[in-house]
Amino acid sequence: MTRLNKFIADSGITSRRKAEELILQGRVTVNNKTVTTLALNIDLEKDVVSLDGEKIKPNEHVYYLMNKPKGVVTTTDDEKKRMTVTDLLNLKQKIFPIGRLDYNTTGVLILTNDGDFAQRLIHPKNNIIREYEVKLDKPLEPEHEAALLKGVFIEGTRGKFIAVKFRKIKDRKNIVVQCTEGRNHFVKKMFTTINYTVEKLHRSSFAGIVPDIPIGSFRKLTKDEIQKLSK
Repeated sequence: MTRLNKFIADSGITSRRKAEELILQGRVTVNNKTVTTLALNIDLEKDVVSLDGEKIKPNEHVYYLMNKPKGVVTTTDDEKKRMTVTDLLNLKQKIFPIGRLDYNTTGVLILTNDGDFAQRLIHPKNNIIREYEVKLDKPLEPEHEAALLKGVFIEGTRGKFIAVKFRKIKDRKNIVVQCTEGRNHFVKKMFTTINYTVEKLHRSSFAGIVPDIPIGSFRKLTKDEIQKLSK
């Protein structure tokens, strides 16, 4: 027996949180009966679960690392018909990206069909460290560096970097920042708040996973990497 929302997430259709939304919207049926409760347990060997009338089949979990290129949308489909990260992988299995990277942001992106795994990596309480290489439009002043480490307000909520590093002592336009935030456009908004423009952004690490493959390519995560991330 397993929870209905977990089964949907494990099938690779979406995350567990999104699965709950689908259930509450009345789009899920169990044995041809609409279900709107989140507390339902199902028997994987006997019960038939459908979404919008289409049977959901259990799926083997897969995990991929992509070094995302520019000009690609971090989603499974796009209303503007732009290329998505799942288009690049072109797999038979339905998978989804964990979190998002902006259209022109490059770097580490993990994709999977394991909803629980994805939820653990994006949940704020787990404080997953993200590292970004940033190119600014002007040198970062020391007082602004201090402000970013102490915290600045973004749309009414405080955000901060846990580290700010410089590749070269005399180059304060090209920097590396670390944070545990997963809010949309977080890094860009942090700098915009103190009147800087991010000209280039590359995620160089996510939960300790680095893009050791060329831009635009992908590979399966190793067993060791999956175990590390699962912990």
